[in-house]
Amino acid sequence: MNQTLINDFNEIVTGRRSIRNYDPTVKISRLEMTEILTKATLAPSSVNLQPWRFVVIDSPQGKATLAPLAKFNQTQVETSAAVIAVFADMKSLDYVDEIYGQAVAEGHMSAEVRDMQLPAIKGLISTMTPEQLKDMNLIDSGLVSMQLMLAARAYGYDTNPIGGYEKDKIAEAFDMDKERYYPVMLISMGKAKDMGYQSVRLPIESITEWK
Repeated sequence: MNQTLINDFNEIVTGRRSIRNYDPTVKISRLEMTEILTKATLAPSSVNLQPWRFVVIDSPQGKATLAPLAKFNQTQVETSAAVIAVFADMKSLDYVDEIYGQAVAEGHMSAEVRDMQLPAIKGLISTMTPEQLKDMNLIDSGLVSMQLMLAARAYGYDTNPIGGYEKDKIAEAFDMDKERYYPVMLISMGKAKDMGYQSVRLPIESITEWK
């Protein structure tokens, strides 16, 4: 386990690279991965539904299952300490009573506010089309994914977001209901074996308008 966290936000952000080759001898303990995921889930989500779900693939068996589904990302699968599959739960509303009940129990919200908000939230979600719900969940899952990569950096690890894999097969491969859990991305994580490549960004002047 890393003993010293990186607390310099500028270093975390500017030092991030998409790393594809990792030191295969470095492992991430379940405790440390839990801490990283916990920090990631502090990301915001629509009406706090927290639709993200994670599958941490770090065992030889898990990686063997993943490998044929990520044919163009074999180095990340083989050398990383773990690959986190991020899914959007299309039935995240099932957890709304638990979430808002906990908010009341911890003193973040009064019971009166909860009882006013819950019917409104349930009513709103019930009127959304499947596509609207998926769009909302994908935005929220993208937020948690970016926060996960930054949290990993704070713990001294590097990551690579992966979009090229068999999205239509991955849920079932890991015993998940493919109708409920929509794949968002894979994120490889581990100790970088090389520095990766620094990439350029478009200047703010060309992508921003001031009104």
